[in-house]
Formats: sequence, C-alpha cells, structure tokens
Amino acid sequence: MNETQFQSWQTLLEERTGMYIPFERRSLLQSSLVIRMREIACTDYEEYLGKVLEKPAGVMEWSTLIDRLMVRETRFCRNTESLALVQRFLTKRIIDKSEGAPVNIWSVGCCTGEEPYSLAIACNEAYLENDLTPRFGVSGTDISLSALQIARAGQYSRRQMSNMDQEWISRYFEQTGEEQFSVQPGLKQKVCFSMSNIVDIEKNPLRNLDVIYCQNVLVYFREEKKIKVLDSLAERLAPGGLLVIAQGETSKWRHQSLEKVDDNLTLAFVRKEPTVTTQITH
Repeated sequence: MNETQFQSWQTLLEERTGMYIPFERRSLLQSSLVIRMREIACTDYEEYLGKVLEKPAGVMEWSTLIDRLMVRETRFCRNTESLALVQRFLTKRIIDKSEGAPVNIWSVGCCTGEEPYSLAIACNEAYLENDLTPRFGVSGTDISLSALQIARAGQYSRRQMSNMDQEWISRYFEQTGEEQFSVQPGLKQKVCFSMSNIVDIEKNPLRNLDVIYCQNVLVYFREEKKIKVLDSLAERLAPGGLLVIAQGETSKWRHQSLEKVDDNLTLAFVRKEPTVTTQITH
C-alpha cells in the first residue's frame, strides 16, 4: 500500500467512523484490508475502495469490512471500577428522582452487548438496594450490525463472564450448556439495541439520560472530534446525570455544564443542576 492509497482509506475511515489511523500505523489497516480482499479475490487496494464506495452493493461490503476493523475486546463487568461508580450513583439517583420516574441509560459503542447488560444488572441491583420495583431502560448502540445481532441474542460463554460475581450470574443468567449462558428474559427486556454511528451523533434521538457510558470508543479519534462528540454527550444528560468515559481517552476536555467526579479510579462527570433564580418584586 503506497502513501496515496493509504491516504484515501485513511480519509474514508475518519469520515465514516471517526477512526483516525496515522501513517506509522498503516499496517493495522493494511492487514485487515488484505484479509478481506483475499476473501473476495481482489488484489488491488484502489479496486477494493471502488467496491466499497459503489452503491448499493458497497453498503454491505462496507459493513463487513467495519466488522473486521472495529473488533473490540469486551466482556461482562470489564471496567469494574467504572461499573461500581455507576451503581453507587444510581443507588442515590433512584431515590432523588420523582416518584415512579424511570432511569434511562445509554451504552455508547456497546459492541456485542456485554456492557449494556452489565449496566442493566448494576441498575437493577441499585433498585434492589432501595427495595424498589425496577423501572429503567438501557439503550445500547453500535456501528456493527453483526455485533448488534449477537447482543440481541444474549447468548454468552463462561469466559466472557470471568469478571462477574457468581451471585450475579446465578441471578441474571440461565445456563444453557456446559459453558454457555443466556440472559434471563426479565433483564433482557430492559435492554434495547440499535445501530448508531457516533460520528453522526446529532441524529441520535436519545436525550435526558441519567447515565451515559462511553468507554474505549473514542480512543482512535483525533482530539477535535473527541471534543465534538463529548460536548454532544454532555448536552444529552439530564440535570444531575452521569457521564462515564475511559481514563486516558482525553485529557483536555472540560464542559461548563459538568463537574468532574472525585474518583481516582475512573473518569466521570455529573451535569450540574440548573440554577434557580428568584425575582423579588417591590
């Protein structure tokens, strides 16, 4: 792959996914392209780019390629410190909310579903701690159609649950085989999945959220794009809502409506409550 070919693919990836691959890491892109090109007997990078851009056939080819490029390691309760923070936050949030008002959570870049189901479990546990009937919903979004298909099925191996407490496994999963488990229907119905591209975040209808969980999604974004996405996420929080992002993904971002959570183990912000001004008339 020469520099001109690389730049064409680099530009397309950033425009469509936000993912920026610098030239010194071109082997990451090249290896994924070569594997897919061999599968469809294509030997030229420019020819393959044409296939991806061709409509309507290129839509499915692009979807297949994205699945190869966006493979992310994931499992239940992957970020234990962040999940614990969310559960502590929700335990108090549930009490503070208006009576009967549901909790709404968004898992951004949910991959194959382990993250949103983990968030649903943490939320359900918060309700149990308060001895209240669970009233919540978790929305998981991702760019990969095949990942979303796996998430909706809710079937997982024991290896994917290695970080999860055995009590949670017993409470929220049904064993369907020696090493296979299925999310229990009661929890499954609390979680919905849909395709959404973080690059087009303005088109996403989710608003007034109690928790937005966005970890390991923006790692390949350039700083200006990260800031744009994070600003939009901040505006989608309800007053008092929590935004959780991965440590190290950004060091410069701050938002005037958010306050940083005092926690050394995770990076999170709470949206400030609106200031109420009282006018005194004479």
